[in-house]
Amino acid sequence: MAKSDALCIALDGSDRSWILSIARALSTEVGWLKIGLEAFIANGPGLVGEVAALGPRVFLDLKLHDIPATVRRAAANSAACGADMLTVHAAGGRDMLTAAVEGAAEGSPNDPPRVVAVTVLTSLDRTGLDELGIGSQPEDLVAIWARLAMDCAVDGVVASAYEASTVRDACGAGFLIVTPGIRPGGSAVHDQRRVVTPAEAVAAGADILVVGRPVTCASDPVVAAQKIVEEMDTARRAAASDQL
Repeated sequence: MAKSDALCIALDGSDRSWILSIARALSTEVGWLKIGLEAFIANGPGLVGEVAALGPRVFLDLKLHDIPATVRRAAANSAACGADMLTVHAAGGRDMLTAAVEGAAEGSPNDPPRVVAVTVLTSLDRTGLDELGIGSQPEDLVAIWARLAMDCAVDGVVASAYEASTVRDACGAGFLIVTPGIRPGGSAVHDQRRVVTPAEAVAAGADILVVGRPVTCASDPVVAAQKIVEEMDTARRAAASDQL
């Protein structure tokens, strides 16, 4: 089966041998592999290069959120270690977002990674936002932060599929939408709140789908990934047919 550039598998774990084993098994099936905080802190920047050497592009998901100067240097270091895409929190504001884009370009001037801004975490719903003193509906807040990110030359956002169509309307066709919280039918929700199936995410307009435990904890991760790719392809064909 051909590799899907629209599917990213989250390598959420601490054990380097397990991470590389899963990455190696999936390297011909998916276009992206994600290294998050847990894996990065346990294994360091060298892991990015090791995973990248297997073929897929690396999505370094550290969700940078600090003063602009610190984020600029951290983004530069993320780019230098081989990341093809990195995350910052949109809530960090205009100066921080601009600093992240500048830092990414400094760290890899010939081929800077994409910078995507995390909007509302898929583990948060309206109740969680209320507890944080944020009175906005999730979709309204996502739209505000997405427009800010685009204004700062950020490449796209991380957003739930529930807000994907809102982002597309606000930011246009060229703005990247990375969607976590993907759960194939019958999968456990775990700590997520706003989850959708792969087909629903594709129909909503997501560009890259991020899937973790439903694949990495499956009895056969390769087969699990292939089924998701098949579901995504079916959804795309259905959407194309509807437009005829």
